[in-house]
Amino acid sequence: MNESNEPSQPQREGFTTTLGVLAATLGSAVGLGNIWKFPSLTGQNGGAAFVFVYMIGVALIAMPVMISEFIIGRKAGANAVGAFKRLEPARTKPWFLTGVIGVVAAFLIMFFYTDVAGWVYSYAFRALSGGFAHVGVNQTAGVFDSYIGSAAGPLIWQWIVLIVISSVIIAGVTRGIERMTKALLPILFVLLLICDVRALTLPGAFEGVRYLFQPDFTKITAGVVLAAMGLAFFKLSVGMGTMTTYGSYIGKKESLPATAIRVALADTLVSLLAGLAIFPAVFAFGFKPDAGPSLLFITIPAVFKTMPFGQVFLTMFFVLAAIAATGAMISLLEVPVAYLTEEKKWSRLWATIFSAGLMGVVGSLATLSTSSLSKTLVFGKTFFDLFDFLSSNIALPVGGVFICLFVGWKLGKKIIVEEASNDGSLHNLALLKVFTFTVRYIAPIAIVLVLLNGLGILKA
Repeated sequence: MNESNEPSQPQREGFTTTLGVLAATLGSAVGLGNIWKFPSLTGQNGGAAFVFVYMIGVALIAMPVMISEFIIGRKAGANAVGAFKRLEPARTKPWFLTGVIGVVAAFLIMFFYTDVAGWVYSYAFRALSGGFAHVGVNQTAGVFDSYIGSAAGPLIWQWIVLIVISSVIIAGVTRGIERMTKALLPILFVLLLICDVRALTLPGAFEGVRYLFQPDFTKITAGVVLAAMGLAFFKLSVGMGTMTTYGSYIGKKESLPATAIRVALADTLVSLLAGLAIFPAVFAFGFKPDAGPSLLFITIPAVFKTMPFGQVFLTMFFVLAAIAATGAMISLLEVPVAYLTEEKKWSRLWATIFSAGLMGVVGSLATLSTSSLSKTLVFGKTFFDLFDFLSSNIALPVGGVFICLFVGWKLGKKIIVEEASNDGSLHNLALLKVFTFTVRYIAPIAIVLVLLNGLGILKA
């Protein structure tokens, strides 16, 4: 008999095992940011010194926000918007808008992320079919420019990406998200390790290892610190509703702090393994580590073309990049789908079709930003750059600040202890004191600095 005063709710799906929790949450955090953005920003900001600051950012910003989202999601047992409505139902205090920001951020990210994922899927398919066999080292830039400069190819691959992830979401939380991420992550780690072994056995590879792990602290500037903190926040999928949504699927017996720590450590490990696959090879063949965003699509194909069995390793690399992108996109699509199914009572099928369709239609503007819409600017930005700016520089940090304020100042110590200690069974009160202090003071201040830097108000 239900003796609760709350109205009865239909049985929600959830993650069924500890491995499933880790696989799903790690699959959300691991994405193209590990394979593309982390090496790119590391190369542009001096290597190991940037990595050092980034890891501090993970501990002081990303992890506290992740734990906060887990607490909100599991306590409420609802989607990103509904969770705030349940925990603070007063209409005069619209904390639910924090969840709305997360849903909007998920859409904004997917508008351009599916475009880049389409590039990765296309390159993986081309590598698998031998399409790079006759591409010379000096031709990789031309191949990439030609591809993104066309309209049909990138649009087709963007829709292929959306179809793939939609099929997972339609299957549900347990049979779709949990099953797929548990299958994909081991493959990703194996492929990364194979690429690492090959890169580390190249002549001159140690220079790349030194670049990644031997910090020159004189290279740490205010700009490097803010870039590292911003990446740490973006990399662990916080502030975009994913961890709140996934938190609502985590069982009461799972340790939320332990899950967050495992995800942060594993995600950082994937980033470092990606760096070990890239920088030793880049240095071994005399390429520049600061190539920026072109590192993945221009420099990497050129590097692998230069080494023995390069075609094989190039294929492995883009397949693992496609796997990483898939896990992240699954979590992003689940955010609006969970909202529509629970708040608007849509079926999972139609919520997925609508969300993916909207992402494809509006996202096509980002895809065409490198071809037919390249000269169409909004506030001086292409649609691709606009969606990136609105999500990364505004929505995510604003959402992150309000998540910290809600958990640190509004939710109350009692709920924090109940959820984060599993009603006292975990004996981690000392850790929770550190968490509470960090989420109240350190994390929100740091995120505000990232926000001001992203808006150009704070000049680093």
